[in-house]
Amino acid sequence: MDRFAPYRAQLDALEHSGRKRKLAVPTGRDFSSNDYLGLARSPFLKKAAQVAIADGIAHGSGGSRLLGGNHPEHEALEAFAAEHYGSETSLFFGSGFAANSALFATLPQTGDLVLYDALIHASVHDGMKLGRADFTSFPHNDCNAVEREIRAWRASGGMGTVWIAVESLYSMDGDRAPLTNLAQIADRHDTMLVIDEAHAVGVFGEGGKGLAGDIGGRDNVIILRTCGKALGGDGGLLTMPNIMREFFINRARPFIFSTAPSPLTAHLAHQAITYVANNPSLQADLSSHIAIARNCFAGLCLSDGQDSQIFPIILGEDRLAVVIAQTLQGQGFDVRAIRPPTVPAGTARLRISLTLNATQDDIHNLSRALREALAIAEAA
Repeated sequence: MDRFAPYRAQLDALEHSGRKRKLAVPTGRDFSSNDYLGLARSPFLKKAAQVAIADGIAHGSGGSRLLGGNHPEHEALEAFAAEHYGSETSLFFGSGFAANSALFATLPQTGDLVLYDALIHASVHDGMKLGRADFTSFPHNDCNAVEREIRAWRASGGMGTVWIAVESLYSMDGDRAPLTNLAQIADRHDTMLVIDEAHAVGVFGEGGKGLAGDIGGRDNVIILRTCGKALGGDGGLLTMPNIMREFFINRARPFIFSTAPSPLTAHLAHQAITYVANNPSLQADLSSHIAIARNCFAGLCLSDGQDSQIFPIILGEDRLAVVIAQTLQGQGFDVRAIRPPTVPAGTARLRISLTLNATQDDIHNLSRALREALAIAEAA
């Protein structure tokens, strides 16, 4: 008996369909990472880490937060984040994925309903599957559908809490959620609103606070802000009402039974948030990149009015996306193909991510190379 046959068959099917994933070390100009402000390798964070280690900050926590792993750096970061982002309190997790999955596995209760945007992060799906509440999707960014679902659920006898789950900036399409309208719906129907700011924090908002603005201070809103993208480090911060933090500490299994994030990581997250807030030129420089890319990729991007750092070039067919990506990689551009199930079937794409690791000349050069590659593919 070949015990590995089921795995081999699935991998062969992925290979045949052009969807088999492989790890690749980044090379060339950065158009694939989420290091939007170029902080991951910045001299500032490097120096901050060196000073922290010299001062005796531990690089390992030594245990869970409830069993010896709770360090002053965790507490300092959470207190600072709550004040900085305008919420009652916050809680730090080892990653945004861990925070999202813990949230949806823990907070929505039996008899509740989670309404999630059809393009929500995979971590939300994993959390919902582990949780107690019912869940259903609504069409992307469709506020009318959200209201219809709430009314229908209430009319059918639903008595619990409704949780609306969205991203402020969607990671694959690069478009924004109608947060003001969603907050109004949440107030009108007495629901909870969960906003994932993973791709907006650092990039947008005053001081890099994200797109939620004052919404995050409401008692019916929980916001996730990851520290591993524009902030250049690791971890994920949930800002929320005090009662929710207490519930996490007592009921969230991924929090209770996980070794706490590194105190050094927490310290560097604190430093990065402060640095971004004090250096608005970072956002201004990335905004200039976005304006140039909007012109360079006109006619190619999902939307010619793209107003984020994420530019999706929809190619449709999986193998075409892979071929074009490989062509660009061969010319020194780190561009990756994104295929189903990460994106819907028939929407395989290049996800061009703008970061301050690339120059404006790099953007122009990539645009020319991309148009040439597409012309060759079309003529073949």
